[in-house]
Amino acid sequence: MQPFKQQTLRISNSLTGKKEVFQPLKEGYVGMYVCGPTVYSNVHLGNCRTFMSFDMIFRYFKHLGYKVRYVRNITDAGHLENDADDGEDKIAKKAKLEQIEPMEVVQRYTVDFHETLQKLNLLPPSIEPTATGHIIEQIEIIKEILDKGFAYQINGSVYFDVVHFNKTHDYGKLSGRKLEDMITNTRALAAQDEKRNPQDFALWKKAEPQHIMRWPSPWGDGFPGWHLECTAMSTKYLGETFDIHGGGMDLKFPHHECEIAQAEASNGNSPVNYWLHANMLTLNGKKMSKSTDNNIYPNEIFSGENNILSKAFQPSVVRFFMLQAHYTSILDLSNDALLASEKGYYRLMDGVRLIGDLPTGAITHFDITSWQQKCYDAMNDDFNTPILISHLFEGVKHINLIKEGREQITVEDKVTLKTIFSAFIFDVLGLEDQQGTDNDSDTLHGVVNLLIHLRNQARANKDYATSDQIRDELMAMGIQLKDGKDGTTFSLN
Repeated sequence: MQPFKQQTLRISNSLTGKKEVFQPLKEGYVGMYVCGPTVYSNVHLGNCRTFMSFDMIFRYFKHLGYKVRYVRNITDAGHLENDADDGEDKIAKKAKLEQIEPMEVVQRYTVDFHETLQKLNLLPPSIEPTATGHIIEQIEIIKEILDKGFAYQINGSVYFDVVHFNKTHDYGKLSGRKLEDMITNTRALAAQDEKRNPQDFALWKKAEPQHIMRWPSPWGDGFPGWHLECTAMSTKYLGETFDIHGGGMDLKFPHHECEIAQAEASNGNSPVNYWLHANMLTLNGKKMSKSTDNNIYPNEIFSGENNILSKAFQPSVVRFFMLQAHYTSILDLSNDALLASEKGYYRLMDGVRLIGDLPTGAITHFDITSWQQKCYDAMNDDFNTPILISHLFEGVKHINLIKEGREQITVEDKVTLKTIFSAFIFDVLGLEDQQGTDNDSDTLHGVVNLLIHLRNQARANKDYATSDQIRDELMAMGIQLKDGKDGTTFSLN
């Protein structure tokens, strides 16, 4: 609809702390890398929000006419417990618990990840590399960092020398942390710790005899550091410097900070022009946690099989709920919030369905061009989906006014209106019209239509008290009846 050259897009860059005009490295092309899941358990709802945020961003770039290479990895080795350099590999630990091969764990939860995101209507990335598929690339980067003096080898492991690196670079520039403050606030290394400094991090870890997942290297059998994996995969497919790197806010430090350091140490280039971070999702005002039972998985929301929500919710309702908040804002999930989002989602879908049957007239009573630009202005302001959605509801208001004969629209503008709604609701926001196949929706429509029939009978019998009671009680539940020359219809407010 609108080629990219006609839009000025501003995005919040975590590296500078400012909202900046987006300028791609190559005109008309976007390279974007997003840290994917560590596949040792069912995908977390908070992770789904992060991936959904970048799916929306991916969709909007495509809508503007950019050719996008979107890389989102699968971490299938090297991610140790507590995101540290010690402890068990999360996947290997799960494999021991379930007495299966680590790659069986990887396969099971990769399938779950894909199936869940498909239900939420996320587009697949352009490339989905795995950490284990890029061991050679990671070893080569370690060699480069060692050759340039920013790492050291000890007892079969290789560590990044943060203190030495910081003499000529700025470790901590993404998170705003100062190395001297980190050192001051860190306990001294334990006697058995082989690192020179507590801030140093593993590029390669020696595999102890009991460690299942291991690969040969110039330093002995071992496995790569978690931070290194993303550096290897992002630069392989997007180049030494690329446009956008995204992920959850929790990855800013140390994961993304270490990615910057590794890239600058190995090739001398700052790897990313724009760092974008999606914020966290809370549940009933508290951090999600399995240990406190304040946790819910996506499929538990879709099925209704949980002790937190009053009913099941369609995936598109969950997606709509998440997009009603800006991706950089903390979002709290609750039963009331999902019920309100469901009502809004149905109202939006009802509006879209009405467009095709709208009567046309000689003039159009609202400025569609100006309204369309408002929608673009919202998305161009750091992908502001809540503002976009408010403009879409403004469009629904005009649709209802036209349907009721209180406004008019020309044939040409009706086509334009349908195109705009389709572009923003389905292409950019990625919503699906699941109302028609949803059992709850079918039941709702059936019950309301039955009540309309009973109300019509009451009116025919001049039982206006019953007629008014049906209308008023439906209104109290957010269902508005509309009497017209072709009969009574309803909409969800």
